[in-house]
Amino acid sequence: MAEQEADETTIMSLIMAGGNAKSSAFEAIYAAKKGDFDEAHAKLKEADNFMVDAHNAQTNMLTQEAQGNHVKVNLLMVHAQDHVMNAITFRDLAGEIVTLYERVAQQEK
Repeated sequence: MAEQEADETTIMSLIMAGGNAKSSAFEAIYAAKKGDFDEAHAKLKEADNFMVDAHNAQTNMLTQEAQGNHVKVNLLMVHAQDHVMNAITFRDLAGEIVTLYERVAQQEK
């Protein structure tokens, strides 16, 4: 089957989900820095939810590929995947930073 262009809507959803996840992870760090750990954990959960959105978009594309509908990779697709991978890394790091702030706060009590 012939290659087709990746759906721009899917690509943009990957970029948005990755950006939103990273923003929520940043907000989690800022909340933890202020000592608001409930908010920090809520923001980490929000980041996780955005990552689920990205995962679902990726799964859609992988399913299409597995069905023989090959998608031509272009620079916009690479950029979208970069956003997602960056968000995954940042989310993981944000979780560790929140945990560190919690430990410091407990030791200061």
